[in-house]
Amino acid sequence: MSSINEKPIERLNRELVHKGAIIELYKDTIQDKDGHIQYYDFIKHGGAAAVIPVTDNGKILMVRQYRNALDRFTLEIPAGGRNTPDEPTKDCAARELEEETGYKSDNLELLISIKTTVAFCNEFIDIYVAKELIPSKQHLDEGEYVDVCEYDIEDLVKMVYDCTIQDSKTVSAIMAYYVKYKK
Repeated sequence: MSSINEKPIERLNRELVHKGAIIELYKDTIQDKDGHIQYYDFIKHGGAAAVIPVTDNGKILMVRQYRNALDRFTLEIPAGGRNTPDEPTKDCAARELEEETGYKSDNLELLISIKTTVAFCNEFIDIYVAKELIPSKQHLDEGEYVDVCEYDIEDLVKMVYDCTIQDSKTVSAIMAYYVKYKK
């Protein structure tokens, strides 16, 4: 049990080590409650949005794309980073839906918000459900190659449990959607 007189943990310094295209890497200096100095890596991320696109027949649109960090293709829900720090995540989700799948929707509902890797990163992703999809056109970024596939939610849940789908935002989204809408 914490005491009211207990010393707090204090950040003494945050030093920018590297500024990349989508993240900033910092070295943090922390003083713990016993006065010990500790060093932490911290990755600053501007936040993102993702979307579960649901077709009129109840199928989920997924995107298959190459991920350099894993050196393989993954199956994910459409997602992307905010263009500016103040861009509403709903706008970001709508943009990513159209860019990656070639569909639009005026019916986006917030499902969940997640923090992806709390041990060293502040990234958050708001995840929406999009219904009443309207055909449009894909607008992929240069060097981005995305295949769009349809799946039943039950098949996606099985892919989570057999470790075919491991992406944290996609796992969270599939399971939250399944519990909220299908159980």
